Amino acid sequence: MPASQQEVTTQVTASKEMTMGRLDGKVAFITGGARGQGRSHAVRMAQEGADIITIDVAAQIDTVPYAMATPADLDETVRQVEALDRRIVASIADVRDYDAVKSALDAGVAQLGHLDIVSANAGIESFAPAEQLTEQQFTDMLQVNLMGVWHAAKAAVPHLRAAGGGSMIFTSSMAGLAPLANNAHYVAAKHGVVGLMRTMAVELAADNIRVNTVNPTMVNTDMVQNEFTYKLFRPDRENPTVEEFAEAGAMINLLPIAWVEPVDVSNAVLWLASDEARYVTGITLPVDAGALLK
Repeated sequence: MPASQQEVTTQVTASKEMTMGRLDGKVAFITGGARGQGRSHAVRMAQEGADIITIDVAAQIDTVPYAMATPADLDETVRQVEALDRRIVASIADVRDYDAVKSALDAGVAQLGHLDIVSANAGIESFAPAEQLTEQQFTDMLQVNLMGVWHAAKAAVPHLRAAGGGSMIFTSSMAGLAPLANNAHYVAAKHGVVGLMRTMAVELAADNIRVNTVNPTMVNTDMVQNEFTYKLFRPDRENPTVEEFAEAGAMINLLPIAWVEPVDVSNAVLWLASDEARYVTGITLPVDAGALLK
């Protein structure tokens, strides 16, 4: 017996719902999108239907001891997002420069129509005991990892208000909730991100703008996978291998892993960006393999 019209309609509707993305029709702004967590966030949100605006400095900062992203890395992010049949507006801009951030975001919104989500993700790392940090190391860290988050949020607020609300997710760290030796400047910046988030969550709640942080443990990106980090964790080895670094890294976490993957953080960002978290604001969301319990 042929299916009734109602049955056919139900089947078609169910099929559409199955393929519907969790961020369909939304536009996300991501800083630090050339590689690492930023690229992962862009791709993961594009997989769920979002169009992307992203920026990256795509250049070296002198106090950063590992190679930073390049314009070619940013081009690769564009390629991966477009391969998902999503739109992306990518620009080279330094989060330390508010005018550059605002100009890039405004141009992206002009092309894509509106803004719903902000992932203030751009960050750097360097290492030294507190008394050995240079003035420039401390300044660069605060300007990128804290002021850069504020710049992205500040530039985004008018667009989110115009859209009737939205979600901002700031990338902090487990170091935003606990101390980490040889990282006083990083810890200070990431603690500051948590304070900024909590304050903006209060200030923007009436505008239906939610503000939260993700607080990862070590993530498998170029910021972690480099010889300087290896030596920091394995000072007992002259040229530590990734396996030796992993042994030390696993000591941080409660679960028996050395690091999480970028997509693990992206999935948390995605949830906070989605309507599934529509009443979640002002929280710190650890993706830390239990590290904060140790």
